[in-house]
Amino acid sequence: MTDQPEPGAAAGGAAQMDEETLELAHRLFDAARSGETELLRSYLNAGAPAGLTNSAGDSLLMLAAYHGHAETVQLILYHGGDANQANGRGQTPLAGAVFKGYTDVARVLLDAGADPDAGTPSARAAADMFARKDIQELLA
Repeated sequence: MTDQPEPGAAAGGAAQMDEETLELAHRLFDAARSGETELLRSYLNAGAPAGLTNSAGDSLLMLAAYHGHAETVQLILYHGGDANQANGRGQTPLAGAVFKGYTDVARVLLDAGADPDAGTPSARAAADMFARKDIQELLA
């Protein structure tokens, strides 16, 4: 999972972005990564796509989940983020949260219908691999 956003295309398939759009995408990815829920809320309410991905395929939801921001994850899901959308490496937001040990984020994603067996490795496999007992119980 990459940590630095390199927006290559917005949801909707634009192959190239102008400088202003690219700057906005960076701002959105940074907000998701740092848990700036209110800033992200203002953009999502204004119509920014909840499914926006960077060049590595990391979505806003993936970045928020991987960095442990449960409230931000809930916001993105509310605006249509896909709880099962894998990045370019086949990793799902749930697997990212499990890898990092964020039980609260895992619970939010599971409540939204995230599949614990989706992705490579799956969230279930990651929980077993890293002996995340609290998350293993959620997945049972």
